[in-house]
Amino acid sequence: QVQLVESGGGLVQTGGSLRLSCAVSGRTGSNYAMGWFRQAPGKEREFVAGFMWSGGPPNYADSVKGRCTIARNNARTMVYLIMNRLVPEDTAVYYCAASADWNPAPDTSAYAYWGPGTQVTVSS
Repeated sequence: QVQLVESGGGLVQTGGSLRLSCAVSGRTGSNYAMGWFRQAPGKEREFVAGFMWSGGPPNYADSVKGRCTIARNNARTMVYLIMNRLVPEDTAVYYCAASADWNPAPDTSAYAYWGPGTQVTVSS
């Protein structure tokens, strides 16, 4: 079983930055993938960024490419999402997720484990 808990959300002005953290506990082997998703009011949950613990380049949604960086620690206990140049369209609940699939699709159906989420609000 994998447990995920996000933190670091909050209210920020347009152009600001935030670092979201995800505490990971339980069994996540090197074959696991980690991801960040977000869900804005009235919209479906969408992929933001992800990577494999085993290595390889991370994946980013086009909407955040160049503004966000997904990072991790070597102990496989923390995952981060560093977001810069935030805009109101980034307002959403952000979720950390884990998948036991190898190189999973950037889709909610590929991820079995989810945190409760953290709210990010970007004011104009």
